[in-house]
Formats: sequence, C-alpha cells, structure tokens
Amino acid sequence: MTARQPISNLEGLVSRQWDEDIVPQLVEYVRIPAKSPHFDPRWREHGHIDAAVRQAHDWVKRQAVRGMVLEVIRLEGRTPVIFFDIPASGATASSKSVVLYGHLDKQPEMTGWREGLGPWIPVIEEGRLYGRGGADDGYAVFAALSAIAALDAEGIARPRCVGLIETCEESGSYDLPEYLNVLAPRMGDVGLVIALDSGAGNYDQLWATTSLRGLVNGTLRVDVLTEGVHSGDAGGVVPSSFRIARALLDRIDDSRTGVVKPREFACEVPADRLAQASEAARILGDTLWKRFPWASCCDDASTRVFAEPLTKDPVELILNRTWRAALAVTGADGLPALESAGNVQRPRTSLKLSLRLPPLIDAEGAARAMKKLLEDDPPYSAVVDFRHDSAATGWNAPSTAPWLAQALDQASTTLFGKPAAYVGEGGTIPFMSMLNAKFPSAQLLVTGVLGPKSNAHGPNEFIDIAYAKKITAATAMVIAAMA
Repeated sequence: MTARQPISNLEGLVSRQWDEDIVPQLVEYVRIPAKSPHFDPRWREHGHIDAAVRQAHDWVKRQAVRGMVLEVIRLEGRTPVIFFDIPASGATASSKSVVLYGHLDKQPEMTGWREGLGPWIPVIEEGRLYGRGGADDGYAVFAALSAIAALDAEGIARPRCVGLIETCEESGSYDLPEYLNVLAPRMGDVGLVIALDSGAGNYDQLWATTSLRGLVNGTLRVDVLTEGVHSGDAGGVVPSSFRIARALLDRIDDSRTGVVKPREFACEVPADRLAQASEAARILGDTLWKRFPWASCCDDASTRVFAEPLTKDPVELILNRTWRAALAVTGADGLPALESAGNVQRPRTSLKLSLRLPPLIDAEGAARAMKKLLEDDPPYSAVVDFRHDSAATGWNAPSTAPWLAQALDQASTTLFGKPAAYVGEGGTIPFMSMLNAKFPSAQLLVTGVLGPKSNAHGPNEFIDIAYAKKITAATAMVIAAMA
C-alpha cells in the first residue's frame, strides 16, 4: 500500500460495521451451542453447527462485495465448510491470491463462569463481549469480509481473496485435509494465508504468531478390579488405580516440576525464535504470568499469598509455553462425585490427557511413543490402556518476507502507534501445518484477538471489541500491501 492510498478511512469504516452489524451478529453467534464434533458426537442431529454455518453464510451473502462466489460445501460424512471466492480488484492487483481462514465450531461449556455469564449467554461489559466462541473463532469470518469490503469501499487495490471457514478445528481439523484436497486447486496461486485464530501478547499492538505447538489428546485407563470393594478390606492389599495412574504420568512429566522428560517430546529451539522470545519478554515482562487468575491461600487481603508460576523469568515462560512440551490432565472418569464417594476401593481410573508438543515434533510419532511409555511394564500388572483421540503436528512459520514485515509494522504503527511484535503461541491450529505443506511458497500470517485474560476454552471467555476492530483494519492493510 502506498502513502497516496486512502488508508486513514479503513479503521473508521471497519469500526462502524463492527458497531452496527458485526457485534449484533456475534451476540447471536454466542447463543448457538455449536460444540465441535469431538464434544458433541450427535452434532448432525442437534443442528447447532449447521445453525452457525447458516448464520455466517447468510451474513456473508448480504455483503456488498462485487463478484463473490459463496458456497457451503459438504463432503460425505464430514462437517461443513464455508468457501468464498472474491476476484481481485484494482489495476495494480497481484496475480496471487490470499486465503483467509477461520472456524465456527466451539469448545464445550466448562465450569466456573462468574455470576451472570455463561457459555451461551452473550453479555457486553466494558467493551468486551463475553461468551463461548466469539474470540475463538467466530469473529474471523465477519472480520475477513469487513476488511475486504472496507478496501473496496475506498477503491484500494487488492488481490483475489479466498475464504475457508471450517467447523472441525476444535476437534483437531480431522475433516480439513479432505476439503483441502478438493478446494486447493480452486484457490489459485496462493501468496498469503491469513489465519485469524491466534493470540496477542497485549492489546497495545499487532502480534504475529511465529510458531504453534502440536497436541496429542487421549485417554489413559487403569483397571485393577472388576468392581469396587470395601476400602477397609482391600486397603493394603489391592493397589490404588489412581496411584498407578499417577506413577504412569511420572513417566511423561516430573510431578514436582512439570518438566516433560522423554526426548521424543523435545526439539532444539531455532536461534531466530530464541531472539524473538527475548524481545517479546522485554515487551511483556511480568504480564506473562500475572495475567492468569491465580488462587490465593487466605481471605485476608493484607496477608494474601498467591500461587506462583513455574518460573518468573519471562524468556523461560515464553519458551515453556511455545517450544517445550507440557502435560495436562483435563478430565477424569471413575471417580464419583464427593457427595457420593463412599469408603470404596475403586476398580479403575480414567484420565483425559492433553500433551502439548514443540512445533517441530511429529504428532503421530509422539502419540505412538506416548502409548508405549504408558502401557509398557505396568505397575502391579494392572490393565493399562492409552488411546489417543487426536494428534496434530505443530507449526513453525517460514521466514517473513520483507514486504510482509513492512506491512505488519505499518499497520501496527498506523493503528496502535507501535510496531508489530512477534511471539510463538502454545495452542494448536492444525490448519497451519496443512496449509504450509499444501502451499510451501506462500507467506503465512497468524494473528488474532486472544489477548490477556480472554480465556479461550475456559470460563468467562471474551472478545475485546476495540482490539478486534483494529485487527480487522490491520488485516485489510496487509491484504492491500500484497496488491
């Protein structure tokens, strides 16, 4: 984009559309319990994913974007995708195309929402829209079209824009490869992929994601008995299934430090990522750990002591959450609720495991290694089974082209008064490694609105509306820069 082009009006156009049109749409989107298929196996019968697709499709169809081809594509047995194709505009438009990605499926409800809030209850408070999915990632399709429409309204040249909005991302995007095989030939010569499904270190500048961790999700089950027995009779004779499970998890991570031990789940951190982590740490400092809702050990504010992070070194915190493996137990079965927990030695324990992987580790290989580590030579010859539900390989961004780096800095400086910043993210977007493999010469921009305390996947998730407006305008500016 040249200095002569009317970029100053883009933010105003985007802001008005958000206020008048997009925010009301996101309010309605939050109400739809469009849980991803992994969390709602009867999604076809329930119809919530279809309702979210229908809402987004109908809104996109109403946008005054010349020449747009819009489709809802449904491959047999797969979750649907929205696909749009908008021809280039302007005499200086690039012959390459831009792919814009987002998703409409959501994480499950989760407990702990504060009073008055809930996953399907949209509430606007202090410029934030609370509810499941607005930030992760329902806003993306609306932001993408708003960016394109603003460019066209100002007569700013832009390349061909292709949109792919899926509904399986929170389940590991297992349907996406089939759609890519079908749709990639229709996407043209892809020069840039923009994924609006990531995080931000703060709300003060534009953040570009440089890497994403991989993920293995699965269930560990330990069986010792065929039925529960009196704990007084069995205690000291029958080993606890929970204790066995705990011992097995120690094969993965150290229960005292949280450090994941096996070499299969580690890789060397590239030098450029170390440098970026150092710069991001300088910008973010203690906010890297202070942004989390730490529990305190007492109610007296004058003597309150809070739980602490694994380390307070900001560089180490960034590397821990972006380039090192981490294990979490996200669910359990076989444990009765407290009010019905009698003196019974339970026959089995099942734990839902989530192992985040460094970006360069092959997830399928990690899943096989995890199964072997957990199942081999079980304590007390217990029956141990580990089955992974999904395995998604992470992503390390290719080198940023000079034109893109310049466009990001220009957009961030114009909108925030600060240059763009770069950092890896601890989450997983399976789409990125798939697209990287499908279009190896394309530039990839991963950004998003998930800033501090936005709490995607957890209670009290929100989208910061003012920041989302600026991310939308920045998207427009980057698209125009490729023209």
